[in-house]
Amino acid sequence: MTQSLTIARPDDWHLHLRDGAMLQAVLPETARHFGRAIIMPNLVPPVISGAQAVAYKDRIMAALPEGMSFEPLMTLYLTEESDPEDIAAAHATGLIKAVKLYPAGATTNSASGVANFKNVRAALEKMAEIGLPLCVHGEVTDHDVDIFDREAVFIDRVLDPIRKSTPGLRVIMEHITTQDGVAYVQDNADGLGATITTHHLIINRNHILVGGIKPHYYCLPVAKREEHRLALRAAATSGDARFFLGTDSAPHLDGDKESACGCAGCFTATNTMPLLAHVFEEEGALDHLESFASRNGPGFYDLPVNQDTLTLVKNQQATVFPDKIESPQGPVTVFSPGYDVFWTVAE
Repeated sequence: MTQSLTIARPDDWHLHLRDGAMLQAVLPETARHFGRAIIMPNLVPPVISGAQAVAYKDRIMAALPEGMSFEPLMTLYLTEESDPEDIAAAHATGLIKAVKLYPAGATTNSASGVANFKNVRAALEKMAEIGLPLCVHGEVTDHDVDIFDREAVFIDRVLDPIRKSTPGLRVIMEHITTQDGVAYVQDNADGLGATITTHHLIINRNHILVGGIKPHYYCLPVAKREEHRLALRAAATSGDARFFLGTDSAPHLDGDKESACGCAGCFTATNTMPLLAHVFEEEGALDHLESFASRNGPGFYDLPVNQDTLTLVKNQQATVFPDKIESPQGPVTVFSPGYDVFWTVAE
């Protein structure tokens, strides 16, 4: 028997589109299902000024195929040289919806990120004053901290002190991966939200390492133990408005993933919505999928919910997703959950 679920068109509150030929290749995969997305600014060079954000948005819109509707929600990359007044001016135009904090060296193209958090104090205070949210990649990069502990340590050493010293600053903990992240959000009701990715609801660290290294499951923050994955699933499917979808869909060429020093990132834009329907059905929470994917994010960002809808259909035969997306430079592997999924998006 066919089963269907219609929800408000979802948004993606953490997305990598890259630039140039890669942008043109992957943008349709998001625009097919999502109305809007928070666009990550970690290009090379990074998007650090309002003028650069305008130019990047123009390139995104130029790459959008005819007949597709999609709104990129632009962000600025926070550096120790960021100008608080430029941030405020870009926000005042309506262009900038958030500023992104990368600890220096934490992930892809984060070399321009923050090493000394005292040097961004003025920018954070300005953001709190004007109500501009801070999106946080929440990991320390200290060499003495184990990679599986970096999120929990970041909460204690960096995030909590920043929030306590900057009253009114609204923060999104992006792509949380641990029980610690879930608990911190649940214990702090005011001005704090968190995005959860599709792939962190599906894989744990065994999927990356058992039976051989699986480069297309390698991401940052890296997937953790099973107990953490289950905590994320419980949070995402709970209906709690502080948790919402941010895929962190991150395209890399197969040659860059399957190398001696492989890039971090899972490309999930193509099949996120069917995968989420599967996860939420497993948790007996299909009635909360719309909140997670379509309503909680707009609520945090003070934006309207999309008026158009998306319908998911469950069939008796397993859905066949493409293995790869082709780009002019080469293929990009689409994330596979490793099991059959019977949901698809109705065209």
